[in-house]
Amino acid sequence: MLYIVPTPIGNLGDITHRAQEVLSTVDLILAEDTRVTQRLLAKYEIHTPLRSYHAHNEHQTTANVIQLLKDGKTIALVSDAGTPGISDPGFMLVRACREAGEEVVVLPGPTAFVPALVGSGFPCDRFFFEGFLPHKKGRQTRWKFLATIPHTLVLYESPYRLVKCLEEIKTYLGEIRKVCVVREISKMHEQYHFGTATELSAWFEKHPEKVKGEMVVIISSETSAREGQEEDDSE
Repeated sequence: MLYIVPTPIGNLGDITHRAQEVLSTVDLILAEDTRVTQRLLAKYEIHTPLRSYHAHNEHQTTANVIQLLKDGKTIALVSDAGTPGISDPGFMLVRACREAGEEVVVLPGPTAFVPALVGSGFPCDRFFFEGFLPHKKGRQTRWKFLATIPHTLVLYESPYRLVKCLEEIKTYLGEIRKVCVVREISKMHEQYHFGTATELSAWFEKHPEKVKGEMVVIISSETSAREGQEEDDSE
C-alpha cells in the first residue's frame, strides 16, 4: 500500500496525528529531500528508513517502488512541505500504482495555496490553480491563457522570479485586478502583501530581504476587481 502523506509547510506542529502514525509504521518513506524529512522525523522520534524520490529520479525509481509494493511493503511518500503531487513529485507514482492495481491512500493535510487563498479575502468559490509557471519556454503562452480566465488565479513563484511575475501580471492582466503575495505561511512572520502588480513589484524591489522562500501569488477575479473599481469611483 502507498500512503501519500502531507507534511507541514512551515510550522512543524501542523503535522496530523494520523500522519505521524503512518510515518512511524510503514516499511519505507520516500522523500523529496531526505535531509529535510529527517529533521521532521527526528522531532517526532520516527525512525523509519528513508529513500530519495524526487523530480530527477522518479522516472528511474518508480518501477522499483511498484515492485516493493507488490512484495507487500507499505510505503509513504512525502515532499519537503505540503501535499505530494501538488507542484511536487507524486503524480507519476500514484498513476503507476493505479495502473498496477496497487492501493493508494491519500491523507488530508497541508497545502500552501489553501490558507493563502482563503486568507487573501479574494473570492474562492471558483478559482484556477496554475502552480509554477514555466521558467522560460511556454511562459508567455501560459500568461495569455490565464488572461482569459475570469476567476481568482493562484500561482506559486520562487523568490528569484517574483518581481518578474508581478511585472508579467501587469503586462498580461492589467492593473485592475488586485494581487496578494503571501509568504512564510504558518510561520511566525507570515505576511500578506496587497496591491496592484506595479505597487507590489516596486515594494519587493525596495525590500529584497522580504523575498525569501517560495511565494503564493493570488490574483483577484475580474468580478471582484470590477466591484472594487466601482467602489473606488463612487468615493
